Amino acid sequence: MYEVKGNVIVGQSGGPTAVINSSLVGVYKTARDRGARKIYGMLHGVQGLLEERVVDLSKHIANDLDIELLKRTPSAYLGSCRYKLPNISENQEPYIRIFEILKKLDIEYFFYIGGNDSMDTIKKLSDYAILTDSKIRFMGVPKTIDNDLAATDHTPGYGSAAKYIASITKEVIRDGLVYDQQNVTILEIMGRNAGWLTGAAALAKCEDCEGPDMLFLPEIPFDVDVFMKKVEDLHKQKKSVVVAVSEGVKVADGRYVCELTDSTDYVDAFGHRQLTGTARYLSLKIAGEVGCKTRAIEFNTLQRCASHIVSRVDITEAYQVGGAAVKAAFEGETGKMVILKRLFNDPYICVTDLYDVHKVANVEKVVPRDWINRTGDYVTQDFISYVKPLIQAELTPIMTDGLPRHLYYTEKE
Repeated sequence: MYEVKGNVIVGQSGGPTAVINSSLVGVYKTARDRGARKIYGMLHGVQGLLEERVVDLSKHIANDLDIELLKRTPSAYLGSCRYKLPNISENQEPYIRIFEILKKLDIEYFFYIGGNDSMDTIKKLSDYAILTDSKIRFMGVPKTIDNDLAATDHTPGYGSAAKYIASITKEVIRDGLVYDQQNVTILEIMGRNAGWLTGAAALAKCEDCEGPDMLFLPEIPFDVDVFMKKVEDLHKQKKSVVVAVSEGVKVADGRYVCELTDSTDYVDAFGHRQLTGTARYLSLKIAGEVGCKTRAIEFNTLQRCASHIVSRVDITEAYQVGGAAVKAAFEGETGKMVILKRLFNDPYICVTDLYDVHKVANVEKVVPRDWINRTGDYVTQDFISYVKPLIQAELTPIMTDGLPRHLYYTEKE
């Protein structure tokens, strides 16, 4: 076994998931059990590290109950950030500062839990380590509800978000049938360029639910006029129509549908425009042109923080990728991201592996075209078969006074 000489540091970055803290526990517990001397946490990722906002995790995760609570706690326990490191060739100052801090803390292993942008951070830091002959090992731990990370079969966080979306879609469909009155409901689901989350709404279709009537993913250009005609036709046939749309659907000229109405100018450090208002725009258009009762429902951040309905498969795999990253780094690996490889669908068997982070960073995985139907308004059985194993089983929250108990960070040093 590779000799552990220095300390460990771990951070979380980007949008959180319902199971991202299970990956943090996987890193922490595996590093502790394998003999790491100190395990530090970055508060608010690399941005916090640059400000030396670092804590000794052993003073905050004190016992097995804390570990079990943290696995079940949504959001990012250490806090997150959307900080973009500059290209090394353009500005080395942040790198010099980061590596000075890591040296002061005697860090030998660096773990970053995140999605595409976080893997970009790992890529740049591992490149700078090579450039400066640093022995620090940098490993990426995957997470994102969007499921758009390349190379991995799926991403921890996606299964629980899919389970939530399918469950709520079933409940909304049931609610739409309450009154003897025709209505149309538009569900707006996260997904900027990839429709994995919106496609998960199709899981609502089962023996006790007819499922949503249509799904629109950002992989297919969105035609507002065609959409309106389809809704109008369905409205003539059914009392209640339910349609799920990705927040990132675009019309043919490249504009987001949400930009057809009141748009927002907010753009994050990675150039991502805040998307909201797609369902509202479409529901108002339907109300005005079709003349029926409409509702717009934005699932928004609920998709990533609903820890009361996590998938046991998902939370278990989130823990496993954290542990696998530590094992690989302790054995000498660096500049890699842990991936999940599906061996079988029935019975479902998935294992961890490693992948060069340079081939992952900034590469988006979208839904294959043949997993979307010919008319572009639903997903195929191949998509359903892919997602269904990821939502299986549950992990019951630890309840206190009728509510889920969480572990949250408090200053103790």
